[in-house]
Amino acid sequence: MPLRDHPLPQASAPLAISKGIARALHALVLTLALLPPGALAQAPADADPATAPLSATPPVAPAAMLALRYDDTVDPVGYWVSEKLDGVRALWDGQRLRFRSGREMVAPAWFVAALPAHALDGELWLGRRRFDELSGLIRREDPQDPGWRAVRYMLFDMPGAGDFSARLQALRERVASAGVPWLQMVPQQRVPDRAALKRLLDDTIAAGGEGLMLHRADAHWQPGRSAALLKLTPWLDAEARVVGYVPGKGRLQGKVGALRVEAADGRRFRIGSGLSDAIRANPPALGALVTYRYRELTPAGMPRFPRYLRERTLP
Repeated sequence: MPLRDHPLPQASAPLAISKGIARALHALVLTLALLPPGALAQAPADADPATAPLSATPPVAPAAMLALRYDDTVDPVGYWVSEKLDGVRALWDGQRLRFRSGREMVAPAWFVAALPAHALDGELWLGRRRFDELSGLIRREDPQDPGWRAVRYMLFDMPGAGDFSARLQALRERVASAGVPWLQMVPQQRVPDRAALKRLLDDTIAAGGEGLMLHRADAHWQPGRSAALLKLTPWLDAEARVVGYVPGKGRLQGKVGALRVEAADGRRFRIGSGLSDAIRANPPALGALVTYRYRELTPAGMPRFPRYLRERTLP
């Protein structure tokens, strides 16, 4: 059955009843054709809805420092510089390892046993270009999975008193005291000028890295976004929600040619670049949140050359 390009219908658009029914039917056919396997699984016939468990209280997101984008007006001399790791942000509160959303991670007991009672901030990491492998491991929520033996908790900050240079020294002491290979520090260095920063970025990208992070050396820890923490990458990235599909043509006949997505501010556009054949055959479901990269915004405010990166599947 041929697939039609149908975004989600706009509730405010006046439509005749017949046209509304036709659009709804087309959207339904498209959705059913591209739903991931098992998405329509039904509850057992004898299930008692009255006994269904109530939704758990949403976790509270822990306080965390978040990055602004670096621009060339910033002098990097006053910053510590490190590689931007392609990992999963993990915040340790002294007892539990949590996602940025606040949800607790399922990690092996031996992995967290070596962590100190003090709060830590870092990323779980397997290595460059291994995010999908790491994401799959974490989503399985199996603390017995042998894959955890290759995971490292790469630390880049320790919430508390003192400027960043002082916190780095405290981190070094914590890591040395723990004495386990899976607890490490993200290497930090200083650069003398913008030209040196650019060379470091180029070398990092050439080696398979994502970019650089800059922590202002004299900045005290503070939650939220500020100039105390900056991100430098050769591209921009953002998230958007899937609202429809564009059918493929030629070799992609019967598969998705592009995703129709909507940004948080309501802008709608297509993402076709970066989709593998496997993703085109089994795309993110309607409503899924996806991450994409782009070079810049057009004068109309649309991302130029958006490229699919991944579906956001972790909290």
